[in-house]
Amino acid sequence: MDQLPPALPHGEISEVFADVFFVSGAMKTVLMGANWHFSRNMTIVRDGGQLTLINSVRLDDAGLAKLDSLGRVANVVKIGSLHGRDDAFYKQRYGATFWALPGMQHENGLKADKELRPGGDMPVSGCNVFTFRTSKLPECILRLDREGGILIACDSLQNWLAPDEFFSDESRKTMTEMNFFQAANLGPVWMQVNEPKGEDFAALKAEPFRHVLCGHGAPLKDTAKEAFTDRFQAVFGV
Repeated sequence: MDQLPPALPHGEISEVFADVFFVSGAMKTVLMGANWHFSRNMTIVRDGGQLTLINSVRLDDAGLAKLDSLGRVANVVKIGSLHGRDDAFYKQRYGATFWALPGMQHENGLKADKELRPGGDMPVSGCNVFTFRTSKLPECILRLDREGGILIACDSLQNWLAPDEFFSDESRKTMTEMNFFQAANLGPVWMQVNEPKGEDFAALKAEPFRHVLCGHGAPLKDTAKEAFTDRFQAVFGV
């Protein structure tokens, strides 16, 4: 594990719904020849005594102690092709089952233990998977049948309202110019890379949901269906 990427600065784990937890932390990467420092989020779902980590973010020792107090880490789930830096850490530390979409490429030599497929086995009870059929790279969204429907997204749906403490000055400027900071947004880089078609978003709009937890940005509660429906209409006319 010493050879895996280290923990980066992050915030505290918070319970956003009953047995659904959320934590934001830093990400450092190189995209399009530039250094990017920005924030990302991990969602933690508790099902009985088991924890499922979605969009994993490696936590420091204090964060791991808090995580362990919530339950036993049983599953690590990769739902976006552009994420995955910390999946191997949790797989190795806890012996967790690693879930991913067919066709995804993984870091640090990982291979999926189980594949996410519509109608197939799910890491959490009362959960189903929505897959993007037109994106160039595999991407999906998990839907929890709780609280009127909770979508857990990676890069496709975002709700970055403003830059936070995990941004560098350069990334703050660049991402402001690229219109990242909008409520109920579609990820700008994800859109550029994947060129998805409106038919996917017409299908997503038909899913019953009320809240969205994204890989980037703040939780969007209660009004998520209306806000994202307006976004799909504005971008794709669906």
